[in-house]
Amino acid sequence: MGLLIGMDEAGYGPNLGPLVVTVTVWEVPGAPREFDLWAAMADIASQLPTREPLRLQIADSKQVYSPGKGLAALEKSVLSALRLLGQVPQTLGELSADLNSQISNLKSQIPPWLIGRDLPLPTEFDTSLIGDIATEWLGCCRRAGVTLRAIRSEIVQPERFNALVRDCDNKALALSRISLNLLRSVWNPDDARPTLVICDKHGGRNRYDDLLAEVLDDRMVFAVGESRERSVYRVGSTELRFQMKAEANFPVALASLVCKYVRELSMHVFNQFWAEQVAGLKPTAGYPIDAARFRANIAEAQQRLGIIDDVLWRER
Repeated sequence: MGLLIGMDEAGYGPNLGPLVVTVTVWEVPGAPREFDLWAAMADIASQLPTREPLRLQIADSKQVYSPGKGLAALEKSVLSALRLLGQVPQTLGELSADLNSQISNLKSQIPPWLIGRDLPLPTEFDTSLIGDIATEWLGCCRRAGVTLRAIRSEIVQPERFNALVRDCDNKALALSRISLNLLRSVWNPDDARPTLVICDKHGGRNRYDDLLAEVLDDRMVFAVGESRERSVYRVGSTELRFQMKAEANFPVALASLVCKYVRELSMHVFNQFWAEQVAGLKPTAGYPIDAARFRANIAEAQQRLGIIDDVLWRER
């Protein structure tokens, strides 16, 4: 048996709302480099949109979700995957706890718009179908000899993100450290099982050996190749790939969906909070130009509530 691990992020660019990084861990038969998880999951999922009630679209979140499409397809895939792990979150807070996120674990990191409020789940998809989909998916996994072992996320709110960026003096470096520490929480570099880790590239970075060394306690990191398209390393029985368009790989695509789902739910609660404070306020997705408009619109309410900029606004 081997391990396939995929990692992705959502919310790196915005000024408002959280950065979400997610890792998914799959146990597969044989060598993970040679195993086609798309083929193994073909009976339940593909990258294409579907109207079949018991099939899933697993792809880059940009293909699955847009404001016009709504959350249903995203929600369907994410909640079905969590059901494979025996997790049935009924609210955003429970989802955060299931993913071992900072929202649930560090109360000092909870921003005002999450205190004393929650969001019931699911928001759009018919919850009665989740169990049936998960049953079909589990059968598919058993036939292929595949097991989903973990889905874990790091939800980084603006205050913590700002502190990390100041500490690193570099936004991309902060993302890399957050991501690799999350990876380390699910990956044992001393595991003798063959393991393949696939991550999306972080900004324009091509070298990751020094960052890997930070989280590996002086273990040997061997650079196999480093280029703009893909940087590959070996640590023990593990191969790590940082590549462009990593969402073409099933474990990364699912991680992408989880990230996007958590961020969109978080922004829904964020917008709801501020709409209660400012009449007629137009919601925001948090990206730079519109985020500046939103920030100006809530400035008076922000001052009235005593919410400092560091809690609200990501500096970079």
